[in-house]
Amino acid sequence: MTEDSTNGQGRSWLGRLARIFSSTPATRDDITEILRSAYDDKVIDNEALEIMEGALSVADQQVREIMVPRSRMTVIPESADIEEILTLVTDSKHSRFPVIGDSIDDIKGILLAKELLPLLLEDKKEFVIADVIRPANIIPESKRLNVLLKEFREQRYHMAIVMDEYASVAGLVTIEDILEEIVGEIEDETDLEEQNPIQRQKDGSHSLPALTTIEDFNEFFNSGFNEDEFNTIGGLVTQAFGHLPKVGEEVTLDEYIFTVISGDERQIHQLALKCREAEASEL
Repeated sequence: MTEDSTNGQGRSWLGRLARIFSSTPATRDDITEILRSAYDDKVIDNEALEIMEGALSVADQQVREIMVPRSRMTVIPESADIEEILTLVTDSKHSRFPVIGDSIDDIKGILLAKELLPLLLEDKKEFVIADVIRPANIIPESKRLNVLLKEFREQRYHMAIVMDEYASVAGLVTIEDILEEIVGEIEDETDLEEQNPIQRQKDGSHSLPALTTIEDFNEFFNSGFNEDEFNTIGGLVTQAFGHLPKVGEEVTLDEYIFTVISGDERQIHQLALKCREAEASEL
């Protein structure tokens, strides 16, 4: 390559940069336009463009737009014993859990799953959940994501409980939720399993969210539950109980035995399921 051609490439490169940043951006739209021009001129690649645009977008978003709503929260009752807690942690595969009192609006704190590991080597009878939970961080639905991300980093916490204007729990948000708004979906080794909400357990039973649609349930188990009256398996199970069931209550529908794993004062959250045929074969 000749010196002239090398100099020509250098001038071309500098020219593109000069053209991109020739004027001072006055609005966020101006910045976005500059970034897209940089992408068009191959100064940055598509991945870098998406990350930069994502970083800009969080300044315009509020927590209510990305939070996990209360109906999908996995919570641990303060009264739950260690066996119930370990089952819930294992089934959900989450690392942090809101701990509640008499209702989901009575937040006692946050339990980290890793705090339970020493119990595997110690006397679990001495377990008192109040001794291991951490204070919950309460935030309003209107908090902006960029502000919350800064708080997550500076105050070194990873989950916040979101309250609505009536001081009721609206949902929860984690630092991962915000980061995914910037860099896209963050997948780990459990995500492929979590894509199917109905999970088979080692003992042959199944774990499933109460919000699983009856259509999905019928397809998975080749069953024939009626979809006309209820959309979700939780609604069907609640009707079978005749009341809002508590954690640990069981009910049988056709050949299926449903056990409530978690819930609150309004609805069931998680169910365990066994087939009566399978249970009989174990006897």
